[in-house]
Amino acid sequence: ELLTARTQHVRERRGWMGVLRMWVFQTVDLIRSGLSERRAERQRSARSRSKSRDPIMTTLSQHLRFTLRSFGRSRMFTAVTVLTLGLGIGATTSVFTVINGVLLKPLPYEDPESLVGVWHSAPGIGWNDYLNQAPATYFTYRDETQAFVDIGLWDNRQASVTGLEEPERVEIMLVTDGTLTLLGVPPLLGRTFTAEDDSPGSTRTAILSHSYWQNRFAGDANIIGRTLTLDGLAREIIGVMPPDIWMLRSKPAVFVPFRFDRSQLWVGDFSYQGIARLKPGVTLEQANADVARMLPLVNDKFPGGEFTEPWRLGPDVHPLMNDVVGDHLGKVLWVIMGTVGIVLLIACANVANLFLVRAEGRQREMAIRTAIGASRSQVAHQFLIESVTLGIMGGAAGLGLAYVGVQAFISIVPQEMPRLPDIAIEPTVLLFATAVAVLSGLFFGLFPVLRYSSPNLVTSLKEGGRGADEGRERNRARNALVVSQVALALVLIVGSGLMIRSFVAMQKVYPGFERPEQVLTLRIAIPSAEVADREATAGAHEQILRRIQELPGVTSAALSSSVTMDGWDSNTGIYVEAFPLGEDEAPPPRRLKWISPGYFGTMGNPLLAGRDITWNDIHTKAPVVVVTETFASEYWSDPREAIGQRIRENPNRQWYEIVGVVGNVYDNGIERGPTTVLYWPTVVDDFWGFDVFTRRMMVYVIRSSRVGAPGLLEEIRREVWSENSNLPLANIQTLEDIYDLRMLPISFTLVMLGVAASVALLLGAVGIYGVISYVVSRRTREIGVRMALGAKQRDVSRMVLGNGLVLAGAGMTLGLLVAVGLTRFMSALLFGVNPVDPVTYGAVVIGLGAIALLASYLPARRAARVDPVGAL
Repeated sequence: ELLTARTQHVRERRGWMGVLRMWVFQTVDLIRSGLSERRAERQRSARSRSKSRDPIMTTLSQHLRFTLRSFGRSRMFTAVTVLTLGLGIGATTSVFTVINGVLLKPLPYEDPESLVGVWHSAPGIGWNDYLNQAPATYFTYRDETQAFVDIGLWDNRQASVTGLEEPERVEIMLVTDGTLTLLGVPPLLGRTFTAEDDSPGSTRTAILSHSYWQNRFAGDANIIGRTLTLDGLAREIIGVMPPDIWMLRSKPAVFVPFRFDRSQLWVGDFSYQGIARLKPGVTLEQANADVARMLPLVNDKFPGGEFTEPWRLGPDVHPLMNDVVGDHLGKVLWVIMGTVGIVLLIACANVANLFLVRAEGRQREMAIRTAIGASRSQVAHQFLIESVTLGIMGGAAGLGLAYVGVQAFISIVPQEMPRLPDIAIEPTVLLFATAVAVLSGLFFGLFPVLRYSSPNLVTSLKEGGRGADEGRERNRARNALVVSQVALALVLIVGSGLMIRSFVAMQKVYPGFERPEQVLTLRIAIPSAEVADREATAGAHEQILRRIQELPGVTSAALSSSVTMDGWDSNTGIYVEAFPLGEDEAPPPRRLKWISPGYFGTMGNPLLAGRDITWNDIHTKAPVVVVTETFASEYWSDPREAIGQRIRENPNRQWYEIVGVVGNVYDNGIERGPTTVLYWPTVVDDFWGFDVFTRRMMVYVIRSSRVGAPGLLEEIRREVWSENSNLPLANIQTLEDIYDLRMLPISFTLVMLGVAASVALLLGAVGIYGVISYVVSRRTREIGVRMALGAKQRDVSRMVLGNGLVLAGAGMTLGLLVAVGLTRFMSALLFGVNPVDPVTYGAVVIGLGAIALLASYLPARRAARVDPVGAL
């Protein structure tokens, strides 16, 4: 009725156009009122829901949304912070991935914690640990043990496989019947070895590794029962091992049983590695005590105990992980982990400085928040949420860098590195990276929390309003962070400098050969099935060598049982006639090698006194020997005095005359010092109980300018096969390859420390530059006043430079004190340099001081160019 009356009234006064306009306005009003009602209803519902929500989660989501919006507005700050954290977290995660795969991850065997390596100590001959097992000790321990579930022996060898497309040399693992069972690794196909397989006179058997089964037999499921010819002897294939199983320190192609004859054993043959599984509840101390109890029983069961009695044998039972990884690699990895941890601390210090600068610019904001009711905890939560969020973003970037770093590491290290397939980004690594990211965020987030979470409202609002210069007390936190950055960087650079000095010192050492890139080495073994007679075996090697010597471009060639640094060794105690031992004394072990004439000339090792071994010595089995300078100097003041002296390897064998002294060699690596080596002719008589002793596997050392050319190796292979077509060539590599492989751990450590030190130096310089530059920007008005009152440009520059150099000086002083303490732990990695080397420390201080001077000079120059009028 109201609408009708109003319509009539409007039509009379304004016509139908007025009525239409009225209806439009009325409709719009109705829609607006409806929308307002709906909006009010939604707001009432939202308030009701918010009251029922967890207030902590609501506050957290609000802080997080604000943080993301804030980072979006500060893109440069966010990018620099994430990149800095990514470098630190990525480097730390990369190294942890390697440590996790190599050292922390359990071995891929059943109940790996109960597996132990069983070794001995022999202080009587200077062997304090890691003296091998003998078959005599193995059988005694297996019969008499109270601590072990079972014990096994193993050893790596090489064997020639014939009867396939071409003869080849493969790595095999000799095991006793219980070794594979101890590891708890069942075969993929067939069965494992039994006591019958490991008994002399039984059918010869073999088990294939998964990779060899796939590569050579195309994964034939019917392989069980077929025959494989190893060193001329047919063996029945009884099993195939599962994939991706590293057997201790190696990855053999074939497993074969030892087949020891107990009636032929004696105590002195310590040439094998032992493994055992502890009984439940047995500790390492109890196991060592049990081995010590059984050692006297060995001499009762087997002959030869009088030979080892002066050794004073003792037990050395330790976790199997020590045998798989080794002590040196573990030390190197932990040193590198500590290094990248320092880099992460420097990165966090840099980010903390950035956060302090950012928080300084937000004082007015925090003061306003506090003024309108925000508590100190809410302000602190905002800072911590921002820092942890940045830490997680940096962790995500670090994971990407870590993946790249791990792949690069796997590609450059030797494939023989222990547990290389276990190195991967996995849940443990992800958890570590997440923890590092969160802890890093909390670490650098605490600095603005402690400094700015409880602002002085009056001062903050007043200073923020007038842009006042900051007081000296506000610089203390940033200055402390810069000092810590410089100190940590100095520690890393000192460590890297010591490694560089060690590496340079090693490069100056003559390793026992020259021009290694021109020397090719390869191994050829002549099995007894091919040539049964020992003298004939030596003759076959000689004929092959003479064929190789006649090849075009071959300067010289020789034979040896092993070459310097190739990892092959044979050791025994040596008696010196002129220096008799007491009844309770045992001779120290010496490295033995068997060589042909021309070996020293081919290697480039100088003859210091006497003569070389000749072919006449070999053909007549003359009792002669050549020794290294270390052996001669140990007994005689002048190496020439050793000529004509006599030695022997057993009190019951004949004497051998020293006819020559050659330069030192470094078989165990330059970092371990020269190795005492004795060189015998390739054929000797009355040695180790053999009427005629010769090595069936020999290394051919070939010096030629054609090394590396594809045709040379084919010509050598053709000459070898023209003598015997069943002889494969193995371990083909140059002396340079052998040397580089031996130096790889040192080179790898040097590279990692160098990269870490470079990053630390960069971050330290950026930290100094950033703080000084920020201080200059905040003191622009003060500098303008100083210059308006008559200060010169050099005075301003000197003031700013002095500030930077004071920070750098304080950091270097602190760093020197820390470095002196920490670098002592690197002693095992150093060579020819003292952990407190003044040259290294002096060079680092001068270099770091120059970098700090440059980092301070740039903002000092900018400060000196301030226009007083513009500044004021």
